[in-house]
Amino acid sequence: MGTTIDGVLVTPLRVIPDERGWLMEILRSDDPHFSAFGQVYMTTAYPNVVKAWHYHKKQTDNFTCVSGMMKVALYDARTDSPTHGVVMEVFIGEKNPALITVPPGVYHGFKAIGNETAFFVSVPNLPYNREEPDEFRLPPDTSEIPYDWGLLPGLRHG
Repeated sequence: MGTTIDGVLVTPLRVIPDERGWLMEILRSDDPHFSAFGQVYMTTAYPNVVKAWHYHKKQTDNFTCVSGMMKVALYDARTDSPTHGVVMEVFIGEKNPALITVPPGVYHGFKAIGNETAFFVSVPNLPYNREEPDEFRLPPDTSEIPYDWGLLPGLRHG
């Protein structure tokens, strides 16, 4: 996997197949990295679409790609972190089922890779607060994060 960010966990997920199909547990309340339940949501990204960057001040994210593949990039913006300024990249999805746990203060985003829509399932530890969202954004091509998503000219996704 290469470079890691303090507090970010990548937990391999196990696929259990049988003659009817397959099952994959994503997050259990008895997992050591589980902290609390806020909500469950799903989002998608069409091929080559980037959804980035954002971070939370309070919320811990737990997410995976359940269909397709995605490149996840993370940037540690926490000034008190031993990995402040580190960029991390992980490929997850059907070919590499894994749960990524992202602590508060770490920017993250993803890009759908391949030729199909990527389906992303997230289980954050706090529910989304519509009145005061705990979400702070930067555009994918920001100069504040040393990362190149490989965006096509004229296309900005966030």
